[in-house]
Amino acid sequence: MSEILFIRHAETDMAGTFCGQSDPEVNKRGREQIFELIDRLCEESIDIIYTSDLRRAATTANAIATAFGVKCHVRPALREINFGAWDGLRWEKIEQRDPVYARRWLAEYPMLPAPGGEAFSYFQQRVLKEVVYLSAKAAEQKIAVVTHAGVMRTVLCSLNNCSQDDAWRQTKTYCAIVRHPAASMRQAQTTGAYS
Repeated sequence: MSEILFIRHAETDMAGTFCGQSDPEVNKRGREQIFELIDRLCEESIDIIYTSDLRRAATTANAIATAFGVKCHVRPALREINFGAWDGLRWEKIEQRDPVYARRWLAEYPMLPAPGGEAFSYFQQRVLKEVVYLSAKAAEQKIAVVTHAGVMRTVLCSLNNCSQDDAWRQTKTYCAIVRHPAASMRQAQTTGAYS
């Protein structure tokens, strides 16, 4: 059975914030994480890599592509969710700015977007449409996808019946690797799970 390796990008100086679609570069610790990641991937067979266009993912993906001698393709649909006005802020700052909306957001998560941010339903549709495309590619080649924690959590919860807590645990660390069967993504397309 074909599978897709989903890989979270390396760390940036915005760690601990709602980074969303901000575009920081990988920091010093992130560069070390990439070397460690490549060591962990050395037993894998990867024919091609797909990546978010945000620098933290693209930098991670390009390093893997160089190590494996494979091509890397940019897919903007693999971007993290847009947190709007909260992008780049720590939770403490968000609570100070608007405690009422912050409490409401926690209570209604993930259905209530951050102010000016992307609606979760739109984000989910974008991500799941993209992974259906990727699953077709996985039928032809062994692929790795370098993306963001929110994208990976959406895949795990929507297609693997993971709880939010389990999805969070699996994607919490930078350079986390999650294996996902491509067949379940093709099945989601035929059942209309992403529409």
